[in-house]
Amino acid sequence: MKQFNFHEAKSVKEAVKAASKNSAFLSGGQTLIPSMKLRLSSFSDVINVKNIKDLQGIKVSGKSVKIGAATKHAEVASSKDVKKAIPALAALAGGIGDMQVRNKGTLGGSIANNDPSACYPSACIALNAVIHTSNRKIDAEKFFKGMFETALKKDELVTAVEFTIPEKSAYIKIPNPASRYALVGVFLAKYKKETICAVTGAQPVVFRSKEIEKALNNNFDPNSLNDLNLKSNEMNADIHASAEYRASLVVTAAQKAVINCK
Repeated sequence: MKQFNFHEAKSVKEAVKAASKNSAFLSGGQTLIPSMKLRLSSFSDVINVKNIKDLQGIKVSGKSVKIGAATKHAEVASSKDVKKAIPALAALAGGIGDMQVRNKGTLGGSIANNDPSACYPSACIALNAVIHTSNRKIDAEKFFKGMFETALKKDELVTAVEFTIPEKSAYIKIPNPASRYALVGVFLAKYKKETICAVTGAQPVVFRSKEIEKALNNNFDPNSLNDLNLKSNEMNADIHASAEYRASLVVTAAQKAVINCK
């Protein structure tokens, strides 16, 4: 690990002021710290934001659930308010990594890192989330740009994520047994006028499956996906799963999501 300046920020304003062209915000540190230790990344300044009170907590209104960026996965998973408003979101958080990861990792850190196999990005897309930052609000569909790439600027800090409450939803993850990241993860959210199907792990960045959405908008039933064959040319392929296999897993996960929607 290369030498860097460490800053303990007491407010969002203080954190942003300390940011530079070669700095990083530290919250849970589940990706940042290992990457720095292995010298895959280095920064002149690391700014700790995990103790900023304005970045923590969960607030539920009639139409949305707003979660502070420094809120840990375990807190989302155990929240009675989240379980009542969007049970699929609580279930998603409870299935991230292991107990240590869930008690360290944060919502803001997850989406800012935007790992192609992370769980939260699919929830953001399916639940029409708005990403609150230190200087603006960004719709989730405009936030995730590519592999490990977001719409965030260098000195911009995620402060909260506001999820829309659907009629019902479900998240189905088919995890890698070693890393517990998603080989494929499907978050399904049903609203009065449409159904949104967001997929993670299958392509370089989270995406909406228009084919699955079209089938389920016509008939919200798992059998409506029986004859659906997704194209595999844009799917990820690695030692864990071929592109063709991932394409089939997306459909299977979507069918299970329909059955589990509540």
